[in-house]
Amino acid sequence: MTQTPTAQTPAQGQARAQFTVPAQHPMVTVLGSGDSLLRVIEKAFPGADIHVRGNEISAVGDAGEVALIQRLFDEMMLVLRTGQPMTEDAVERSIAMLRASENGEGPAETPAEVLTQNILSSRGRTIRPKTLNQKRYVDAIDKHTIVFGIGPAGTGKTYLAMAKAVQALQSKQVNRIILTRPAVEAGERLGFLPGTLYEKIDPYLRPLYDALHDMLDPDSIPRLMAAGTIEVAPLAYMRGRTLNDAFIILDEAQNTSPEQMKMFLTRLGFDSKIVITGDVTQVDLPNGTKSGLRQVQDILEGLEDVHFSRLSSHDVVRHKLVGRIVDAYELYDSKHGTENGTHKGGRGRSGHKGK
Repeated sequence: MTQTPTAQTPAQGQARAQFTVPAQHPMVTVLGSGDSLLRVIEKAFPGADIHVRGNEISAVGDAGEVALIQRLFDEMMLVLRTGQPMTEDAVERSIAMLRASENGEGPAETPAEVLTQNILSSRGRTIRPKTLNQKRYVDAIDKHTIVFGIGPAGTGKTYLAMAKAVQALQSKQVNRIILTRPAVEAGERLGFLPGTLYEKIDPYLRPLYDALHDMLDPDSIPRLMAAGTIEVAPLAYMRGRTLNDAFIILDEAQNTSPEQMKMFLTRLGFDSKIVITGDVTQVDLPNGTKSGLRQVQDILEGLEDVHFSRLSSHDVVRHKLVGRIVDAYELYDSKHGTENGTHKGGRGRSGHKGK
């Protein structure tokens, strides 16, 4: 950052923009602690010269870049006015959205619209989408009866679906939440496992319980489960049922067979909503068994009231390195075809993955 008492003069072919931060917003909320947010912006726009003087921020450089910087600060102020802080991650994602819009890949949504959409507030924290694709995924859940969330680990596809389920329950849009996933590592032959039914299925359903504890008072969960308001069960327990007035989530759907997928979809009852999540690059089924999630895309794509939301490494909201790891594996797979374990056998029969 450059602190200067003099105004910048743009050279020929350059443009200059100036932005005034309203007095009610401390500069640290815009620039970040130790100017951390400003450093993110300067790194993203290396050709621009950004100066700060008091509550005035100015930028000189290429006209297109300067215009983007101006839009970025406008979007940041819209977010800050809601009381939500800006983070380095949020600034990076905002810049990516603005650049996509500038390149004609353009979202109708602005960064502020994406970053300030609240889904659920619980226990002092708010759950909201962090990327454009996440926002579109959440919006699709509102608009469609059946939504598929397909993408790599860490893209929030299960977590956001569960937040929408809890929101629907709390607003009385549904009477119950049903969470299910295939216990594929046990081949769903749970009788061969030691212990009570709960002990048998717990390792496969634990990630769903963990997410519930983030969104609800932990003390209320056993009561809700005892009343049948929340049900967490292996996919095999859905057979033969019709699920009315429910928000139903099928997680790890890449590990369903085509027959299981059809069975699950036909459980849909009146006034219910289904969200199916999975990662088609992480199939744990035995070699030779087709993934129901891969097949269903060919069968239901384009069907009215069914929506496919596809997320990518750009939507990973875990550690930044996770997105780069996902990209590296995709590059490896594209070079080596499908003979490696990622496509045919996933992580092996004993692997376990949560989102």
